Amino acid sequence: MNKLLVAVLAVFMLILPGAATADWVCDGDTMRADLFAGAVDPTGLSGGIPNTSDGTLPGDGVLLHWRELTLQLPRTNNAGVPSYTDGRWWWRVVDQDHPEFFERRGQVITHSCDPV
Repeated sequence: MNKLLVAVLAVFMLILPGAATADWVCDGDTMRADLFAGAVDPTGLSGGIPNTSDGTLPGDGVLLHWRELTLQLPRTNNAGVPSYTDGRWWWRVVDQDHPEFFERRGQVITHSCDPV
């Protein structure tokens, strides 16, 4: 587990209980990302939940506020760092200073993101 990502998420959880939030500038416009827990009860399932990753569970999601858009992306079931997609938009934070933000429109469009 990425210790830096865990530390950053822990700080966000203290600031905004029940969610984590962060800001970047993507392609020149401010983006706010709000992580939220989904409607999954990890204690209610026998044998636990497969593929818990960096404190997230399948069913969790992210709200991306960027330009005139608010994107609600569910967490994927991919292994590794949590990623979020609705099939058109894709978001993942491997490097806290430069998250990965892509859009599929016939081809993949990469949106460059930097810290605020």
